[in-house]
Amino acid sequence: MHTTARVVVIGGGVVGVSTLYHLAKLGWTDVVLIERKELTSGSTWHAAGLLPLFNLSYSAGKLHQYSVDLYPQLEAETELNVGFSNVSNIRLANSKDRWDEYRYYAGVAKTIGVDVEFLTPAEVKEIWPLAETHDLIGAIRHPADGYIQPADLTQALAKGARQRGATIYRNTTVTGITQKVNGEWVVATDKGDITCEHVVSATGSFARQTGAMVGLDIPVVPVEHQYIVTEQHPLIMERKKQGLPEMGVLRESDASWYMREEAGGLLLGPYEVGAPACYLDSPAANSEYELFPDALERLEPYILSAIARVPAFGEVGVKKVYNGAIAYTPDGSPIVGPAWDKKNFWLNEGHSFGITAAGGAGWQLANWIVEGEPSIDMMGVDPRRFGDYAGEGYLVQKNEEAYAKVFTVHYPDEEREAARPLRQTPCYSRMKDLGAVFGSVFGWERPNWFAPQGYELTDADLDRADTILNHNHPTVDGEPIREKWSFRRSNYFEFVGQECRHVTEKVGIQDMSAFAKCLITGPGAEDWLNGLLSNVVPKKIGKLSLSYLLTKDGGVRAEFTVYKKGPQAYYLVSAGALERHDQDYLVKALPTDGSVRFERLTTSHGVLVLAGPRSRDVLAKLTRTDLSNAAFPWLTGQSISIGAAKVDALRVNFIGELGWEIHHPIEMQNYIFDKLMAAGAEFDIKPFGIRAMTLMALEKSYKLIPRELSTEYAAYESGLDRFISLKKPAFHGRDALLARKEAGLKWQFVTLEVFGVTDADARGSEPIYRDGALVGRATSGGYGWRTGKSLALAMVAPEHATVGTELEIVILGEAHKAVVIPESPFDPENNALRS
Repeated sequence: MHTTARVVVIGGGVVGVSTLYHLAKLGWTDVVLIERKELTSGSTWHAAGLLPLFNLSYSAGKLHQYSVDLYPQLEAETELNVGFSNVSNIRLANSKDRWDEYRYYAGVAKTIGVDVEFLTPAEVKEIWPLAETHDLIGAIRHPADGYIQPADLTQALAKGARQRGATIYRNTTVTGITQKVNGEWVVATDKGDITCEHVVSATGSFARQTGAMVGLDIPVVPVEHQYIVTEQHPLIMERKKQGLPEMGVLRESDASWYMREEAGGLLLGPYEVGAPACYLDSPAANSEYELFPDALERLEPYILSAIARVPAFGEVGVKKVYNGAIAYTPDGSPIVGPAWDKKNFWLNEGHSFGITAAGGAGWQLANWIVEGEPSIDMMGVDPRRFGDYAGEGYLVQKNEEAYAKVFTVHYPDEEREAARPLRQTPCYSRMKDLGAVFGSVFGWERPNWFAPQGYELTDADLDRADTILNHNHPTVDGEPIREKWSFRRSNYFEFVGQECRHVTEKVGIQDMSAFAKCLITGPGAEDWLNGLLSNVVPKKIGKLSLSYLLTKDGGVRAEFTVYKKGPQAYYLVSAGALERHDQDYLVKALPTDGSVRFERLTTSHGVLVLAGPRSRDVLAKLTRTDLSNAAFPWLTGQSISIGAAKVDALRVNFIGELGWEIHHPIEMQNYIFDKLMAAGAEFDIKPFGIRAMTLMALEKSYKLIPRELSTEYAAYESGLDRFISLKKPAFHGRDALLARKEAGLKWQFVTLEVFGVTDADARGSEPIYRDGALVGRATSGGYGWRTGKSLALAMVAPEHATVGTELEIVILGEAHKAVVIPESPFDPENNALRS
C-alpha cells in the first residue's frame, strides 16, 4: 500500500471516483482513492441513474451539462459500456406558474448552452403514448439527456483513472485524519497510513463522520428516497418487439414524481412530503448495499397521480421497492470545493443528484486542486455558503424540506419556512410589529418588505393550481398570508414601490445586521491588506474604500468595504450570505508571523441603515457630532454617540441616498432603534426592506456577487476600474487581470432600459440577443421606482456595449426591446449621496 500520495480521495461512489479520474486526467497520477467496501456500495448502487439537465442554479447547471457530455465519451476511452440511454427527458406542466418556471429556465439554459425544446400536449402524446395529456399546458424536453447505469459508469471512471496511473484501494477503512505542523495530512487506515498534500471527502452518507475526524460539522444529512419498479407491461414489451424507441424519462413536476421504462416495466420515483432524514450518526460500520424497509403509505397520493397520468402503471404488479439514502444539503445543491478553516481539505459531498453531477463535480474540484481555481463560477455549490448555525437539528428540518421541494416551482422570491426564525437580531420583534415580511439569509431573519396593518391575502388571491404541488406563498404559524410568490410582479410590488418612494422623499430605517463583519489589526495589517485587495487601503483614520479580493486569474472573489477604524485597525464589511466564504479566504491568507490578527464580529455587531433626505435631521437630534458635509463627508466614518450608545457611523449605503450605516454593539440595538424611531417621528420615518434596497441599488447600477461580479468575469469586465489601484506595486491577481485586459476583454457590464414590460421584469439570467444572435445575459433586473423604468443589468460582448445600442431581451419567453443606457440611471452624479 502507498505510504505517500499527492491526493487521497475518500469514498468509492461515483462522485469520489470521478474526482480521482479528473485529477489523473490533469496529470496528477500520484493520487489514491480509499473505499471501505466495494465501489458503488453506498448510495451509488441504488440510484435510479437519471441525468436531468434542468437546474436553475448556474453552478449546478454547468456541472450537469458537463456530465451529460462526458459520459458517452467514456465508452470510447475505456471500452466499457456505461449504460447510457439517451432517451431524453420530458417535464410536464399543468399550472400557469410551472409554465412560467419553464419559460424562465429556457432562458437560463440558453445562456449556458443547454438545448431545451417546448412540446405541445399532442407532441408529448406522440413520444409517450401511454400518458394522458388532455389536461396539460405543455412540456419541455431535453433531447440530450436520459439515464445511465450508475455502477457501469463508476467502473468506467475507475478504469479511466487507473489507466492514467491512479490507485484504488477497496475494502480499506479510514480510521482517522490528522494534519501535521507542516500542513501535510495523514490519512490513517486499517491497512496503514498515507501521508498526502490534499484530502478529498466524497463519503456520501458518511460525510458528517468524515468531517468530525478533522473537526468540521459538514452540512449534509441523508434523506430516504423510495422508487418502485413494476413487472413487465404488455404494451411496453410490444413496443420493444416492434423496435419502437424507448419513451423518454417523464417528470410530472406538479405532482412530484418521475417515471421511466425499466426492463419492460415502469419505474416510479416520487419525492414525498414526510420522507425522513436518516443516518444521523452515519451508517453502521459494516453497512454495504443497504436499503430501508419500504413505506409505501407515504407515497399513496403520488402513486394515484401516476396512475391517472399513466394508467398502465396501475395495471401490473410491483416487482421491487427501493428505499435508500440520498445525501442532502439545506438547499438541495451539493457542496463542492474547499472546506473552511482547513487548508487542502476538500469536500465533494451532499449530492442529491449525484449521478448527474458527479462528472462535473469531479471536473471542477480537480481543476480547483490542480490549478488553484475552478474554471467556472462555483459559488452556487461552494461548501462555505452555510455557516456554523447549520447544526444537526437545523439540517434535519431543512434537508427534509429540500427533499420534499425537489419538484416545487422554484420561484425567484421563494422563502422556505423550515427551521425559522432561527437567527434573530434584537429588533426582529420591533420590525415584525411594524409589518415586516421576513426572508432569510445565512440563517438570519431580514425584512424583505413591510405589509400594511391588517393586510392579508385570501385563497382567491392566491389562485393556487389544483395540483399536488401548489405551494405559492410563505406559511408562518399564527400569521395571515401576506405574500404570493411569482415570476411576475406580485402583490407586494406596489408596497415595495411605496418603500422606495418614501426613502427617496423622507427617511427610512433598515436592519442590515446580517452583514459579515470582521476586524483586521496588527503592525502588518495595512501592507497585508494592500497586497491582498484591489484598491488602496485607507491611510487616514475614518476613511472608507470599496475593494475586491480577486482570484489568481483576475476574476472577482469577494467584495469588502474597508474602514480604517484606528491605528493598525481595519473594519471590513462584506455580504451576509458570504460570511464564511469571504472570511475563510482572509483567515487562510493571514501571515504566519502573527503580524496580522483577525477577529470575527458578525454576531457581536449589528447594523441599522438610516437613509433618505431627512436622515441627517433625524441623526442630528441624537448626537453632538457635526453631521455636515464639511465635517462628515461621503465615504467616511466616525465614532459617535447616539444618546448613551457609542456607535460607528459610516456614511455609505447601497441605495444611493443620503444616509449612514450605524454599526453598533448588538446588545444596544433596541435602544438605538427606539431612539431613531422616536427622533424620526416628526419626519415620518418608516422601515424599508431588502426588496426596496435591491431595486434602488439596481437604479444605481450597483453590482452584486455572484451576479455582475464573478470568478468568471475579469474585474475590468465587471466595470470595477475605479476600485483597482495600479499605483500599488502588487495585489493578488493583478498581473493576470492586466494580461486579460491586454489580450482583449470578452465581456462588458452594461445597464439596460427594457421596453414593453407590463407584469414581468427581468430577474437575471435572461438571454440577450442582437439581430438574432446571443450576445449576453442579464445578471439582475426589476422596476426602478425612482426612474419609472424597467431595468436590467447585464454582461454582453463589448462590441454591443455602446450607449444607445438596441438589443433584445427575452423575459418568460417574450422578446422585449432593450437599450444600453448610461450607468446609474438614478442620480448619476451622486448628488443625493453627497448632499
